[in-house]
Amino acid sequence: MVLLETKNLTKYFGGLAAVNEVNMEVNNGEILGLVGPNGAGKTTLFNLITGFFRPTRGKIIFGGEDIAGLKPNHIAERGIVRTFQASTLFKTRTVWENVLIGCHLQFRSGFLRVLVNTPFARKEEVEIRQKAQEIIESMGLSAVKNQYAAMLPHGYQRMLGVCLALAANPKLLLLDEPATGLTPEETLAFMVQLKALRDKGITILLVEHNMRAVMGNCDRIVVLNFGKKIADGSPDEIRKNKDVIEAYLGVEANVA
Repeated sequence: MVLLETKNLTKYFGGLAAVNEVNMEVNNGEILGLVGPNGAGKTTLFNLITGFFRPTRGKIIFGGEDIAGLKPNHIAERGIVRTFQASTLFKTRTVWENVLIGCHLQFRSGFLRVLVNTPFARKEEVEIRQKAQEIIESMGLSAVKNQYAAMLPHGYQRMLGVCLALAANPKLLLLDEPATGLTPEETLAFMVQLKALRDKGITILLVEHNMRAVMGNCDRIVVLNFGKKIADGSPDEIRKNKDVIEAYLGVEANVA
């Protein structure tokens, strides 16, 4: 089932089309890789989907609704969430406190209920703490739960950013180059966790330059070049696509 679809999505900056008539589908329950050379329009497409840019024309259909042009917070409320960058973490707080803060943003109790410590507020606080613990476990951060975010290795900070996004209950999780700066071992661990999230029902749209990670972990790949979609298929199909090889992959096309 299609979760998100773009129809003739286009964004001009001055006279330049950064995204040009892109038709793309993101299927429910998949990891979709979005790749292409620098300047291909990948980040612009992310910004259109998440509401940071308004499209020049075209539609973005999510859950049967055209969300093109909605504000970022309204899009996030519908279930499309981007990961936080490391710079937006609460660096002087622990992993546990970071995730707990993220979960509290979904708090339903009003200020007065919290202030007077009503039974509803107490019950919800228990649920929030349980949710925070489950999120931390799902990303393999239990061992560093009480460490300050600033002291974490870069890979763990990336995983903590995903934890904060998960606190917002995403249906579609957008990741923009999550493996940047990670060691091969950290990249492998990160991708294992992403597959586990996919298996739990969270759909993932991934922009990544690490082609080994993309080819080995994405269910399907869409390739952009100069703002246009030039290919869409399985990793094996993309690896063999002559247009993709010429535009982007080159020798990387043989990566297993």
